[in-house]
Amino acid sequence: MTRARDLGIVVGERPAGPHNAITDVDGVRVGHTTLVDGDSIRTGITAVVPPRLPCPAGLFVGNGYGKMVGTTQVTELGEIETPVLLTATLSTFRVADALVTWMLRDPGRTSVNPVVAETNDGYLSDIRARPITEEHVLAALDGAAGGAPLEGAVGAGTGTGALGFKGGIGTASRVVGPYTVGVIVQSNFSGVLRVLGVPVPPSSVGVPPPPAHPGNSCVIVVATDGPFDARQLGRIARRAIFAMDRAGSDFAGGSGDYALAFSTSEGRAPESAVEPAFAGVLEAVEEALLNSLIAAPTTVGFQGHIRYGLPHDRLLQRLRDHGVSLL
Repeated sequence: MTRARDLGIVVGERPAGPHNAITDVDGVRVGHTTLVDGDSIRTGITAVVPPRLPCPAGLFVGNGYGKMVGTTQVTELGEIETPVLLTATLSTFRVADALVTWMLRDPGRTSVNPVVAETNDGYLSDIRARPITEEHVLAALDGAAGGAPLEGAVGAGTGTGALGFKGGIGTASRVVGPYTVGVIVQSNFSGVLRVLGVPVPPSSVGVPPPPAHPGNSCVIVVATDGPFDARQLGRIARRAIFAMDRAGSDFAGGSGDYALAFSTSEGRAPESAVEPAFAGVLEAVEEALLNSLIAAPTTVGFQGHIRYGLPHDRLLQRLRDHGVSLL
């Protein structure tokens, strides 16, 4: 698996955590179930599991043309009480039901607000088949682990495409003073890719243009060990959506762009502590989006459709041609 930093592409100036991943926030775990079946199924589930529940959370909706189960209660109470699961559009509801099953392993529970978000992977996967089962969801949750998560065409990113190339799952982190901010993205949106400020349309790196339809969505999950309250976390989530612009999003009307931020700590940090977190999340989301493309290979799927991987050698040459110094 190749990441942006493996190619010498480093976003921003703030230090990353040891894995440069959302799991650098202590106790946060990530699990994937990847479904690849025949010529028509390219989909999956990605689970982000906090170390404790409930925990404070804030939500920002950049564009609401999508589905995110559980958002009204998150907004009302300022917390999440389940892991956050990512999947494909028409599997959202089966995944939510399976997440309830997982939570009801606790015999004391009588109510659950599952949090599940989606993007539409119907170009590479037969979305109407709805192949995800409870077993697949439980496997992602039970298999969630720390360390460096897999990226690219895995889990909920198996069938996605972004910015003219094959998209997927990406992650990154930043250390901001005494706190860590980590993010994970499910990239599946339109626009023209920008890498360190350089536009990289598919034609510039010898890749055929993508299908001519905009949108399809992006979901961003932000974790931090900073003791931020729900209002502050909502402000941090807003910056996560803003960071999509750095990578080249056109914020199409047909795109559902959601960011959810949660904290593993309790309390309320002073407002002066939120500003460094803003800067950290902007850098981390930009790098995570790049990782989601750089780690994803060319993928053939439903009805022979193709999403082309971003060619590393041609990308690096384009950056050099524009005077970018690589590390």
